[in-house]
Amino acid sequence: MEFNVIKCHGSGNDFFIIDEMTHPYELTDQQRSSLTILLCNRQSELGGADGILFVQASERADARMRVFNSDGSEASMCGNGLRCVARYVCEKLSLKEAVIETMKADLQVSVQNDLYDGVPTYLVEISPISFNVKDLPLHIEEQELIQRPLPALSEDLEFTALAVPNPHIIAVVEKEQLQSDIQKGMSEYVNGPNDLFPDGVNVSFVLPLRKGHIYVRTFERGVGFTNACGTAMSASSLVTCLLELNNKEEIIEVYNNGGKVRCVVHEDHIDLIGNASYVFSCQVNADLNANEFKIKNKEEYTEEIAQYKELEMQASSFLREYL
Repeated sequence: MEFNVIKCHGSGNDFFIIDEMTHPYELTDQQRSSLTILLCNRQSELGGADGILFVQASERADARMRVFNSDGSEASMCGNGLRCVARYVCEKLSLKEAVIETMKADLQVSVQNDLYDGVPTYLVEISPISFNVKDLPLHIEEQELIQRPLPALSEDLEFTALAVPNPHIIAVVEKEQLQSDIQKGMSEYVNGPNDLFPDGVNVSFVLPLRKGHIYVRTFERGVGFTNACGTAMSASSLVTCLLELNNKEEIIEVYNNGGKVRCVVHEDHIDLIGNASYVFSCQVNADLNANEFKIKNKEEYTEEIAQYKELEMQASSFLREYL
């Protein structure tokens, strides 16, 4: 099978876009999973990715997004990926705003002023939000876990669990805890066989920097440590508002290993605002039976790469004061 592929990223969280909306590939879910594992291999000619964004036609929205992680599992949502899909759909359909169908909700997206000069920027809605542990699921006796310990994970940290709709567990930490191996150990535990999170969970450590500025590092379920996770940054922003470290309805600058985004927490949803950058496009001829592929006609978006690099350098310079 031959596919048109775009390599893209949101805050360094990288993906391949495959358009099933205008190309009749007629893939099965097993083929989507196998294709994702094949193309996302970091040792491959394509350089790999955190997942594939399959853009499909929708009966009730402008388009539908399905997200497959690099391990072949399907995610219910992806905030950074949604920005990339928002750009693809808006440019394809000549729209300034659109509605994208995802697994749990139909979400508003829109073109924004550039986050940094020459960096295409989109706002995407993150919702629904739930603190009910059954929606993660998290197996504890209580209905909610908000800023409380989970002794099986840590005696020192307090956690908040929420679904947005991807499952997240958030800990606000000190610099020393961020720089330790604590997050790695607990993330591997809750994403392996365990009694707390039977389906695994995204684990984020949040370091408050100053009012309106936070740093988030996430171990993403199905991926591992990633440059950024859009729903994690959104959930982390909400948690800092609950703890009165930041304010709802105000911009929160969220820094990550791949750059930065902006979040605005509302009562029933979160706005996630950030880049949707293209890296290259190409054709991929994949043989899933032989587990191999070839590429041709690769074209790089050199100007976009350079402009995002400048944003990344600016974010890194800011973080050096705190990390």
